[in-house]
Order: sequence, then C-alpha cells, then structure tokens
Amino acid sequence: MAKTAKRVVKSREGLDPNKSYDLAEAVKMLKERATAKFDETIEIAMNLGVDPRHADQMVRGVVNLPNGTGRTVRVAVFARGAKAEEATKAGADIVGAEDLVETVQKGEINFDRCIATPDMMPLVGRLGKVLGPRGMMPNPKVGTVTMDIASAVKASKGGAVEFRVEKAGIVHGGVGKASFDLDKLVENVRAFADAVVKAKPAGAKGNYVKKVAVSSTMGPGLKIDPSTLTVAS
Repeated sequence: MAKTAKRVVKSREGLDPNKSYDLAEAVKMLKERATAKFDETIEIAMNLGVDPRHADQMVRGVVNLPNGTGRTVRVAVFARGAKAEEATKAGADIVGAEDLVETVQKGEINFDRCIATPDMMPLVGRLGKVLGPRGMMPNPKVGTVTMDIASAVKASKGGAVEFRVEKAGIVHGGVGKASFDLDKLVENVRAFADAVVKAKPAGAKGNYVKKVAVSSTMGPGLKIDPSTLTVAS
C-alpha cells in the first residue's frame, strides 16, 4: 500500500472533508497549508448543472481578475502593420503574421495566450489542430479576436483568465498565488465565480452551481458554501 507523504498528512490535519466552508475561511486555511518550496497557485473548481455536449449548455468566457494571477503570461499577437506596432507597444512578447504561423506549425509555441485581429483569422485558422487542443485558439467570445489589440494585450498580461466547461460539467481556473493577501484572493475567487454565473447558458435548467471547491497546487481541496461566493455573504 502506498504511503502518504508526511507533508500531505499535515496539510489535511484539522480539515473536515464533508464540511462546506465559508470562502474566506477556506482560503485562509489553504494559505496556511501551502508549504511547498514554490509559490503555489490557488485554484477554484465549479461543478455546474450543464451538459456541454449540447451547444445551448456550453459555458465559456473570460474574467479579468482584479488582483491579477501572479504569473507571467507570454502573449503572442497575429497582426500586421499598425496593429502589429500597437501590439508591440502594449507589451506583446511575440508579434507576427505568416512568419509566426510558420513558427507555430513547427511546434514552437513560446507563448501562453494568443490574440489576433479579425483579418488574420483565415491565416490563424490553419493552426486549429495545434492551438485548439491547448485551448489557445483566438476566439471573439473571449476577447482574443479583436481590433482593440492594446486592451487585449494589457488584459492578458494583467490578469485575464479564460474558462471553459469540461465534459463533466466542471469549470476551473487559477485565481492567484498563495502569497497573495487573503482579501485579494477572496476578491479574485468571487470575480471568477461571478463571471461563470453570468455566463450561464440559455439551456441550463435547475441548479446551475452545484458544487464549488478551492485548492492549492500541492494542498487539499476544500468544499465551499456557494452562498459565501457573493460579497453580501
């Protein structure tokens, strides 16, 4: 039988796996137990009452976390001319057109997020098999196909997080680092949850947010009382 590491055992001490915690209380406990040698990411997972196999029950969107993600995001922009210059001035890490497409086709993906102007999409469309599985394909629904390149680049650099429901009806995302102040983490979690709630599809019936949990990269997962996700709680 596999032996549970001492650090894992210690991180679970005093936790009730069947209890639904207040959001702030849960995040505080995660911070206290984030003892890895690196700055752990705090994550949220929401189990939704949807079946993404149906088009009218797909949940997808983007949220700009008020306190950022705490991670360095490398942004690539597909654009030409003035828009390419705009991207560079806004802080994009990689800017290009045909040359960038060729680079990506070779398997060189040195970026975390991808933005494109609308006129570039016929070209970028060739990369669907490469970027699609990685969830990096530019999409107007999440603001990554746009003429406002500067704003898109700054949002991506500052704390924009994309989310998309998985087959099991779960949406998850990183909402900051364990080193963040408690209040900032709580604010980020609430912003993420609020964006998911606002993205409720027309085809969703019954209880939309069924379960919510937060966790750290190397720590335990804690159930959250959904009612504490709102500021009024």
